[in-house]
Amino acid sequence: MDGRPSSGKDLEAINAQNRSRGLAAILITFALLIGAFFICMFLGSGGLSFERCIDGLFGNGEWGDNYIIRRIRIPRMLCVILVGAALSVGGMTMQSLFKNPMASPSVLGLSSGASFGAAMAISYGIFSFMGAYGTTAAAFIFCIGTMGLVYAVAYSKYGTSTMMLLLSGMAISALFSGLTSLIEYLAEDATLADIVFWMMGSFNRCGWNSFYLALVPIVAGLILVGINVREMNIIAMGEQQAKTLGVNVGRCRIMLILGTSLLVAGSVSISGVIGFVGLIVPHIFRMIAGPNHVVLMPLCMFGGAIFMLVMDTVAKVITVGELPVGILTSLLGAPFFLYILRSRRREIWS
Repeated sequence: MDGRPSSGKDLEAINAQNRSRGLAAILITFALLIGAFFICMFLGSGGLSFERCIDGLFGNGEWGDNYIIRRIRIPRMLCVILVGAALSVGGMTMQSLFKNPMASPSVLGLSSGASFGAAMAISYGIFSFMGAYGTTAAAFIFCIGTMGLVYAVAYSKYGTSTMMLLLSGMAISALFSGLTSLIEYLAEDATLADIVFWMMGSFNRCGWNSFYLALVPIVAGLILVGINVREMNIIAMGEQQAKTLGVNVGRCRIMLILGTSLLVAGSVSISGVIGFVGLIVPHIFRMIAGPNHVVLMPLCMFGGAIFMLVMDTVAKVITVGELPVGILTSLLGAPFFLYILRSRRREIWS
């Protein structure tokens, strides 16, 4: 009789300690994000001193300094934060949904569909009535449409399993990749250069309008994922056990996939394809904070934003021109991918 209450108290104390640690990790990561934002604001190709950056931030500097800080650097960094948070949370969701640390938002073919839409807009002018935002609109619409197509292919009267979604995503991704390659083959040199540069991923054209365009779908995607984090913890124990505990697995899966689609669509529509962010960041924070998605999601949001801020700043200052940030994330992500492949092979194939 005496043992049971004490064990219950011990378990409650452990849970309280874990919650405290999780909250502390979230606050520390958020503080690091604020610090990274202001540090990265002072770094760029404009050659502004610290004092000129401060004056430009508050609108007290020369017109050119005010314009660089308020109309170029700040909106660009806000776009970077949005994309980093979106891709990281999307990767976390896919890894949880497919129960595989190698999963990322690209497994459902979303990036390939967006690339095909952007290539169509650049080469053939679809959505040209939207002017400079035709490529953005095409990438967003084709990304969402790709998710609908993948789900339609995977659907059957018996339901939609994660394995069918994965296989359908691989097939649709290969289809759109082939179509994009065909467009590149037929394109003229100037058009081909635009398509290739877009697919490398860059924030060089991101301003306030891009931020506003991406804000709505990304926030909506974060909300859809956020309201299902507790269910994700239960589903991680097994779908049958989750159903026994009263979780509507099918509805939860649809909401998570739709949320991820909005996250990826909002991201690739303004920045192009940036790979490996959804693989690297969630995996790092899962090793640090554990598999509790209630804690893991905000950590991935803030950590992904920090990661993208650092990568974008390095891309701006590493060369005289501007290196597409997608190149840097790929150079960093490929070795990390191999590390996961070697260190967690049992979990991958289980």
